[in-house]
Amino acid sequence: MKVLLLSKYKRLEIADLPVPTVGPGEVLVRVAACGICGSDVHGYDGSSGRRIPPIVMGHEAAGTIDAIGSGVAGLAVGDRVTFDSTIYCGTCSYCRRGEANLCDKRQVLGVSCGDYRRAGAFAEFVAVPSRIVYRLPDTIPFEEAAMLEAVSVAIHAVSLAQVSANSSALVLGAGMIGLLIVQVLRAAGCSQIIVADIDDSRLKLAEDVGADTTLSAKLDVAAEVGKLTGGAGVDVAMEAVGKADSVRASIESVRKGGTVVLVGNIAPEVILPLQKVVTRQIRLQGSCASAGEYPRAMELLASGAIQVKNLITAVAPLADGPLWFERLHTREPNLMKVVLRPGDL
Repeated sequence: MKVLLLSKYKRLEIADLPVPTVGPGEVLVRVAACGICGSDVHGYDGSSGRRIPPIVMGHEAAGTIDAIGSGVAGLAVGDRVTFDSTIYCGTCSYCRRGEANLCDKRQVLGVSCGDYRRAGAFAEFVAVPSRIVYRLPDTIPFEEAAMLEAVSVAIHAVSLAQVSANSSALVLGAGMIGLLIVQVLRAAGCSQIIVADIDDSRLKLAEDVGADTTLSAKLDVAAEVGKLTGGAGVDVAMEAVGKADSVRASIESVRKGGTVVLVGNIAPEVILPLQKVVTRQIRLQGSCASAGEYPRAMELLASGAIQVKNLITAVAPLADGPLWFERLHTREPNLMKVVLRPGDL
């Protein structure tokens, strides 16, 4: 089969690898579409340390079942499916509590690090455990289904924020996850949604998907939020960047007793304004991947409550992957999600 192989950092090439063998409890998926995640771009240049070459990356995917291993029930060859990016054991204490994203044996498709190596979906075929597979509604095209992983991440993050119809929220970062968080907040009935980013084109997208107000992150975000909330601050800040300045702005923008959900994950360490967190009784909540939100993600996408079509910049054949990775890596303006089609070579 043809794959997009990261043979060394900043070098991607189309290569031939054997079709994966389907083991017990697994299905073989013929990949129809796979999105390029920001984490893949960070893996491409080696900055994340979690895509050690050689590796086939890719974890935002959808396709059809091509073969089924022994012991698999409820799925059939030809089914249109998507699958979780997280491979969890299903038996540890975290999995039994419904926290599969915290599984003691957690692996992620398309990741190679010091602990494991798991081939991903920038390939014609990928083998995955049937327990992470979900049937797709016929109304969701494969290219949009490749966005479900990111949608589930956004749903999980908002669930941890515990918003209500009267909640006000700030979203720091209008990248893919931030824009999806805006839509999930809107679907949850959030009454005021403010978005901050340094990129004007992304702020325009934030307005298109439901933000009430947008702010340039080049300004004093906390001061601007204060003006918009009568000095009180927002109930919730969703930090979707992962850098020190945006974490600080999130903390300084929430009301006393407010919540900051940390979704972004770029900087390994940040300095916190500890006294503000303690004396204002602010809750800091980390959010990791998703934990069973795929069915809800499909519902929201199928109903139109979440729109992803306008967030897809390009759909391209797998052979064009090296070019698109380089364009994303150089942060070419006006690029959002790029979806590759392994069947188009």
